[in-house]
Amino acid sequence: MGRRSPSTRLRAALAALAVAAATGAVLTVPEATAATTAAGATGYASQNGGTTGGAGGQTVRATTGTEIHAALCGRASSSTPLTIQVEGTINHANTAKVSGDSCNTAAGVIELKQISNVTIVGVGAGAVFDQVGIHIRESSNIIVQNVTVRNVKKSGSPTSNGGDAIGMESDVRNVWVDHVTLEASGGEAEGFDGLFDMKDNTQYVTLSYSVLRNSGRGGLVGSSETELSNGFITYHHNLYENIDSRAPLLRGGIAHMYDNHYRRLNESGINSRAGARAKVENNYFEDSKDVLGTFYTDAAGYWQVAGNAFDNVTWSPKGTDYNPAGPNPVSNTTVSVPYAYTPDSASCVPDVVARTAGAGKGLLVSDGSCTPQTPSPTPTPTAPTPTPTPTATATATPPSGTNLSIGAGADGSSKADGTSYGNVRDGSLATYWSPAGTTGSVSVKWGAPTTISSVRIREAAGAGTVTGWRLLNADTGAVLSTGSAAGTVSFPATSLAKVTFEITSATGTPRVAEFETYA
Repeated sequence: MGRRSPSTRLRAALAALAVAAATGAVLTVPEATAATTAAGATGYASQNGGTTGGAGGQTVRATTGTEIHAALCGRASSSTPLTIQVEGTINHANTAKVSGDSCNTAAGVIELKQISNVTIVGVGAGAVFDQVGIHIRESSNIIVQNVTVRNVKKSGSPTSNGGDAIGMESDVRNVWVDHVTLEASGGEAEGFDGLFDMKDNTQYVTLSYSVLRNSGRGGLVGSSETELSNGFITYHHNLYENIDSRAPLLRGGIAHMYDNHYRRLNESGINSRAGARAKVENNYFEDSKDVLGTFYTDAAGYWQVAGNAFDNVTWSPKGTDYNPAGPNPVSNTTVSVPYAYTPDSASCVPDVVARTAGAGKGLLVSDGSCTPQTPSPTPTPTAPTPTPTPTATATATPPSGTNLSIGAGADGSSKADGTSYGNVRDGSLATYWSPAGTTGSVSVKWGAPTTISSVRIREAAGAGTVTGWRLLNADTGAVLSTGSAAGTVSFPATSLAKVTFEITSATGTPRVAEFETYA
């Protein structure tokens, strides 16, 4: 469920824009400023070691999509830091595949695949990606800033990136998208899909000071009700305007929305479902319908609300698979975020967002004072510097007590054929879960917060052995411990509802027979 044709309100608004264009009254893309340096990443993109993009590396200029690909392919390695300054219009005619050891590109799409430590930033008169999407796959530490992406289609001609303006999938970590404008000209019937989509184990992403408009679908986190490996997403100081639904759609995971201006959400807005937990605060909802709830499914999601403003918002009656949070939204969960932030009051959000959000706004920001300002540049590091995390040496000594994983739930990232997440908490060494490759994650979860202080990972003999891992508090994204071999690890007692074992390296495809947890 969740697929709905574009509403008549969206089509009417787009028709009005067409009339304006015919009379010469349509707004043009604002001229970009020359600013190319902004304060550091905010929200969840600031966690998990932080997001610095190409800081500390070479800076090159590109005016075509082919030149962007050539810059990626010209690096010494796929992780060599690189900043690409883009000016002009990127389209299908000038975006060709380029080959090299440090890249994996394709024609007709900006392909950031199997790479890390890259910044793409619009400069000069501005960068417009016209019908060409930006695809981030199996990559980490990426910044996209001060660009416009418009009219990317999944059907009709030309097509690009599955119809997503910016799409992320398959083990993506730490992406900061800032001061961008993402636009479509209709919904699925017109050939468009999402403006900002994340799926298949994408985590630690921030979308800030951006504009998303004129689309049937704003964006999603998770591609299905069982694809719950995504999360830790922050949305702040964005404008969602003339969007039918998915502002965004959350399937599992944690998201934080603050200081966003939602205007003309035609069918539904923030759709928290399948166990997702959304912290929704100090947003301004205007001239919209059903701006928060669980929609088109009976798989409930949850929300914590505070400080929001509702201006001419209508609410539908509740049904079996339609559960609006209003007309008087109240919290049904609590969400703690691990980073510091100072939100603006909801009353000034329309003004602040209008003056700061989107490409060509000089990268202006706000610090909670309701006054746009130029950010202070952050020092340029010589290389991405991860935040120190606890390290531990796993031992073969089994912990004492009851294995709390027995009877709990489980989920994770993409798995190898013939394996199951549930095999890691069934008490049997004869069954196992494997990732779809040498990296991936599996989680144990409970219906209520549970205190654990040690974990035992037991591998089954197979094609590979775990050589690097992280243990995460999936409620907050905090790293509990890291290591280089499976076994037993202890850490300070922590109350959580979900714990994740993330495999970062292995000699081949590993087999996790048991993911045991103990108090």
